[in-house]
Amino acid sequence: MTRLTPDTRVHRRLRYAMVGGGRGAFIGAVHRKAAALDGQIELVSAALSSQPELAKASGRDLYLQDARNHGSWSELLEDELRRPPEERVDFVSIVTPNHLHYPVAKAFVEAGFHVVCDKPLVHSSTQAHDLVHAVQRQGTVFGVTYNYTGYPMVRQMRHMVQSGAIGTVRKVQVEYQQGWLTAALEKQGHKQAAWRTDPTLGGLAGAMGDIGSHAENLLCTVTGLHIEAICADLSAMGQDRTLDDDGNVLLRLSQGARGVLLASQVNTGAENDLRLRVSGTTGSVLWCQENPNLLVYSPLDGPTRTLTRGSNGLCESAVLASRLPAGHPEGFIEAFANIYLGVAADIRARLSGVAAPPLAADYPGVREGARGVHFIEKVLQSNQSAGKWTEVEAMA
Repeated sequence: MTRLTPDTRVHRRLRYAMVGGGRGAFIGAVHRKAAALDGQIELVSAALSSQPELAKASGRDLYLQDARNHGSWSELLEDELRRPPEERVDFVSIVTPNHLHYPVAKAFVEAGFHVVCDKPLVHSSTQAHDLVHAVQRQGTVFGVTYNYTGYPMVRQMRHMVQSGAIGTVRKVQVEYQQGWLTAALEKQGHKQAAWRTDPTLGGLAGAMGDIGSHAENLLCTVTGLHIEAICADLSAMGQDRTLDDDGNVLLRLSQGARGVLLASQVNTGAENDLRLRVSGTTGSVLWCQENPNLLVYSPLDGPTRTLTRGSNGLCESAVLASRLPAGHPEGFIEAFANIYLGVAADIRARLSGVAAPPLAADYPGVREGARGVHFIEKVLQSNQSAGKWTEVEAMA
């Protein structure tokens, strides 16, 4: 793909194309709202379904021009490559079921396009490493939407843990509890349940791949620690399910820390209860996704304090991730939008020929996505070994 000169694309909205996310999809609409939130990015092209007619109908719902409303992702790619460089999209957002992440992402990266991809990144470590190497060869931007790291108070939590505010980390507890798969929705025509419980579409793991990967990323992003070994127990509690819908994992972390990771989609009554507690030698911090504007800080030598989003005294990364004053709640869409802002900042910087400031280009990348896939595989390996400890090798 011909590279553009820096001045031709910087002083305007970035253009993007979307693959997947049409009628009946959940996450596609979330991505579109998040990308549009700050007025920096606009959707101009798409292939919104693997069914051509549904794809085009979905594109018409979004008022896409007929010439850029495609019936397949391969048609989209061919059309973009035919266009002069100044008309092409700046990046592609991939929000398909998991089995399509790898072929679509690989094709667009090899064509020189920047990419944003939903998680988990791909189905296997082999695919993940291949994608990492493709991104390195092409020098493209690649963001993975582990959106929970976009919350301002998660970034405050990361700052406090990694700056030593709670001392040396000893114990980490992360849990992601949902109950939406308590009933066998996949047998009732529920689109999301059907593909997420199908190993050919969702991958080799169920709950551990879908939400356990979020928990792994949140833990590692906030603490800066590496998972060195795991002991996993997975269950398929739903009737006739092949994939896990509940999982419990013990963790041995770098620097001698210990942890527990829980992921369940059959915890009856739970909605989207993701929470992380990090305990150190001089204090602890606790964050809960369902009340995301608060961070509970418990120092060893003083009373517990509740830090609030938008208030005075927060770190710069938390301030930059906030849009409203304290007391005006921000939530899921805004956190998602912060990932898109990070990707956009990196793309704009590269078009200008300069390095993006780290606090601006703050987003999970392809290596974090690959690490998540590696983690999922090791959880499955440990579970199959009847609970034996399994080493998690660091990525090369």
